[in-house]
Amino acid sequence: MTEICLLLDSRGPGGIESHVAELAAGLRAAGETVCVLFLQDHGPHPLRTRLDAEGIVWEVLGGGVFPLIARLTGSRRPALLHTHGYKANLLGRIAALLAGVPVVASYHAGEKPPGMLAWYDRADRWTSFLGGRIAVSRPILARLPFGGTLIPNFVAVPPQPAARTLRDVVAFVGRMSLEKGPDLFCVLAAAAPGPEYAAFGGGPMLHALQAIHGEQVTFHGSRDGMDGAWPGIGLVAVTSRAEGLPLAVLEAMANGVPVASFAVGALPEVIEDGVNGFLAPAGDLEALAERINRWRALDADGRSAMSRAARATVSQRFGRTAGVEAIRACYNGLRGLGATRLAVPVAGRTVCRPV
Repeated sequence: MTEICLLLDSRGPGGIESHVAELAAGLRAAGETVCVLFLQDHGPHPLRTRLDAEGIVWEVLGGGVFPLIARLTGSRRPALLHTHGYKANLLGRIAALLAGVPVVASYHAGEKPPGMLAWYDRADRWTSFLGGRIAVSRPILARLPFGGTLIPNFVAVPPQPAARTLRDVVAFVGRMSLEKGPDLFCVLAAAAPGPEYAAFGGGPMLHALQAIHGEQVTFHGSRDGMDGAWPGIGLVAVTSRAEGLPLAVLEAMANGVPVASFAVGALPEVIEDGVNGFLAPAGDLEALAERINRWRALDADGRSAMSRAARATVSQRFGRTAGVEAIRACYNGLRGLGATRLAVPVAGRTVCRPV
């Protein structure tokens, strides 16, 4: 069996879920047999709907390590397990080791989690030598104690961008949680008045922010996808306190929507201030508000040029085909190694040798 299994533990939409959907579609297009595994059932999930629409197989396991071991050692024993998120990484690593299946983990999160999550995050990183390691940005790679492979996030680039309006609409696109800074986006709306401000995404801060800032910002809540919304958005504002390489940014730029962002995570490697978007010092709302005003001052030709530059950046550097091929190259270095081998870092890259 040559199946590749992608494992995650997910309660709702987010960056990891979008990445898994992109990766699964890209692997299938490249001729791989792929199945997405949900570690346990948390109820209806938009990712499953998206996978169904694209004809990608998925399964829900019973939770914990034993159902996962049973899946890996059953009649559809996969050639490789690729895990996403600290819980999937930890349990997937244990199960794969016991099942004799090669395993690789992707690291997506740029923030350092608080409380008990910090211990899980630390355990995830310090046990990562038991398999391959992929980081989506250089800052995330730098936090991995045993090194790994840098493969940035990627998206499918539409063959033609949708017809766009010239409305002054500035949008937040992401999870309504502290590290993403939706509260700072609401402050930005007051600091740079004039455009319409819209927020797309669900999460723990949604209702409180909506109650306080509902007059300045239109909150659209969680969506299955942004395809129908991009044509009506003029600019995406990223007010994150910490980041990796957010897929929402790449999706926006692929659709010709420039991004004004704090210089966090890998975003300074993507955005060139004043060319394909705008970049402000991390946490500097005054500077970001000034970038919003610079964007508003652009004429139609200036906005079109920035839109084309944003789209070209993603097409040339962050397209799905190139990203999937880089991940497949990582897979090829791990396939068939089994449970008696460990992945160890050598000169900043991951290689495998018998224990």
